[in-house]
Amino acid sequence: MVCFSITQLTSQTWVSTQITHRLFSLSPSKHHSLQHSNPISRANPFLYPSFRPSKIHLSTSCSIQAAKIAERAVTLREICEGRVPQHIIQRQVHQTEEVGFVAATDVQRKSLPILLSGRDCILHAQTGSGKTLAYLLLIFSVIDAQRSAVQALIVVPSRELGMQVTKVARFLAARPLEHSLEKTCTVMALLDGGMLKRHKSWLKAEPPEIVVATIGSLCQMLEKQIFKLDAVRVLVIDEVCSKHERLHTLLSLLETDAPKSGIIFVSEQSEKSKKAGNPPPTTSVIEFLERSFSDCSEILLLEEEMNFNARAASLYEVRQGGCLLVATDLAGRGVDLPETTHIYNFHLPKNAINYLHRAGRTGRKPFSDEKCTVTNIIAPEERFVLQRFENELNFHCEELCLD
Repeated sequence: MVCFSITQLTSQTWVSTQITHRLFSLSPSKHHSLQHSNPISRANPFLYPSFRPSKIHLSTSCSIQAAKIAERAVTLREICEGRVPQHIIQRQVHQTEEVGFVAATDVQRKSLPILLSGRDCILHAQTGSGKTLAYLLLIFSVIDAQRSAVQALIVVPSRELGMQVTKVARFLAARPLEHSLEKTCTVMALLDGGMLKRHKSWLKAEPPEIVVATIGSLCQMLEKQIFKLDAVRVLVIDEVCSKHERLHTLLSLLETDAPKSGIIFVSEQSEKSKKAGNPPPTTSVIEFLERSFSDCSEILLLEEEMNFNARAASLYEVRQGGCLLVATDLAGRGVDLPETTHIYNFHLPKNAINYLHRAGRTGRKPFSDEKCTVTNIIAPEERFVLQRFENELNFHCEELCLD
């Protein structure tokens, strides 16, 4: 029997007729939790050393009032009434229902009264639970559309998530026809791979009120002093999943699975990363495992930069079994490794075909009843990519949790 696993950075597993897909996700636990904190004080000073949010002093009665609102509130209108502009509350969703009449989710009911009263929060909740709408409602409650300055900054870990957040923010910001003459709030996306030169001109001419940015593009603009953050009233760090967390998820999987022979697929290093002098992703994974994972006798490497003799030596060792191979997609095609029982996609492949080729490295031993798995480690915003692979390759994924 052959099984595929896919791991999100909370966890999910897919099952097809002959192969089991396991997925573990780097996302919060299924239980909602809320923490009050001051995330600004712990922010990376490289982003903007002199940035400090304006302080709002709250009385004890204000906190009690927020708790009471959370207890009795049913819809977003009840929570946001008098604090969020009416045209935002009246935006239509699903063609028929206004935002304000949507029933508040658990995380929105708990967080919005606190956020709207001016306090900092850390929100922990599953993907799709309404965190994005919660912090966008806060943003629209405090920004001044008449002031041309960056008043809200949303930092996202990936271009894909940034595009989703920008789409929702622009949807909410759009004025209805009867108010079309009034100045609307503008939303700019500074995302990796975007046209930063065009954005540079826009920022200088008329700064947007809301900026959604990946860390790389944001740092470029700040280093060149293209725009300032001294007018920022809200800072959001959305679903930032660290490489450290991904590595420790991989380590936990290896310790649990104890693979006889496995391949860890890692993405190739980008040209931008090479020019910056960063080590290849494969090197980072190998160095981490050599320090942290003692259950494997040998950890080998297979990537494009290696010469023919070095590649051949790695493949020979893997065929003997009892070792781990850290590889790029070079190992996904034309490589017969019948002893391989486990595949770990540390990074997702670029397309479904590459996923299929990676997964095909398992279950190749003739007449074997040995169970094989393919595990994918993903961040929450990568879930839609796996769903696309699932549709194209016609298999089903069931989500699991990694304790």
